Amino acid sequence: MDTLLFYMLVVVVSTALVWKGSALLESSSEQLALYYRLPDIVTGAVVVAVGSSFPELATVVLSTVLHGQFELGVSAIVGSAIFNILVIPGLSGVLTGEQQLKANRDLVYKEAQFYMLAVAVVIVTFAFAAIYHPVPDTTGSGAILGELDRWLVLIPLVMYGLYLFVQWQDTMDYDAEPPTQNIRPGKQWLLLLLSLGLIFVAVEGLVRSAIVLGDVLGTPTYLWGVTVVAMGTSIPDAFVSIRAARRGKAVTSLANVFGSNVFDLLICIPVGVLIAGTAVINFSVATPMMAVLTLATLVLFLFMRTIMALSSCEAWSLLGLLVVFLVWISLESVGTLDTIPSLPPPENV
Repeated sequence: MDTLLFYMLVVVVSTALVWKGSALLESSSEQLALYYRLPDIVTGAVVVAVGSSFPELATVVLSTVLHGQFELGVSAIVGSAIFNILVIPGLSGVLTGEQQLKANRDLVYKEAQFYMLAVAVVIVTFAFAAIYHPVPDTTGSGAILGELDRWLVLIPLVMYGLYLFVQWQDTMDYDAEPPTQNIRPGKQWLLLLLSLGLIFVAVEGLVRSAIVLGDVLGTPTYLWGVTVVAMGTSIPDAFVSIRAARRGKAVTSLANVFGSNVFDLLICIPVGVLIAGTAVINFSVATPMMAVLTLATLVLFLFMRTIMALSSCEAWSLLGLLVVFLVWISLESVGTLDTIPSLPPPENV
């Protein structure tokens, strides 16, 4: 019991440190975007998104290198993507005080649709691993396992290169006014690196807590990754997007959601494989989670497409979908449901 309480406290402290790092990261990212005269859509989809996705990148690196738990890193990324899609637009729409969170055609037809392509590319990559590099299941759970290697993860990496090319074209077409304030880029880059270091330390606390809590409670670490670690590492994305929405920058807020998820899926997962050389993916577990992510993405896309805005009612609906997801995962973790049959039953419930 003492161990359980201690690591729950570690989760709280680590999440607070991630939040503090995200505030510093947001400020430096925005200053750099102003200095380099980037358009709002690129600022949200690339600069802020990559910076605020650093916790997910750190999760994959730490869980793979230090703990040998690549699957935990993948679960945190997929869970974070679900959290971003449902909670960030939901809270942004609810907390802005406006009736609608306005989008635009670039956001709907470029960012949202490219993100859906990113989801499809990751699913295809996982499927190729299961088809061409199958791994025998020694646990008897009936899981479909596949080995990801460095050649396979080139698929999502090339896709992200295409994404950056599209964003670069938008930047070339954008004519911005020079910043009115005096910005020192060297100082802002230093603050950015400091915030990333703070987040890196905090993420290690979240990853270690997920592993210990899984062992203590006899539940798969995958489930802790897709909930506790995912929500903890999504704090930067959430605060960056909500603050942008409250300042009237709805496009930047929503673009950060899609840009963060594109980076998480197309960069963070391959990085773990590039570091380890190879990594085994549980296709039986990853596929249901990716299906949930796909459904959440389609719901948000349809909500934004109707009137090129997200209404307060639609924002509340997204938060309701997250509650349904968390209830489902909770029932899976205690063995009440068995929709992911390859997960082992809980031992200490």
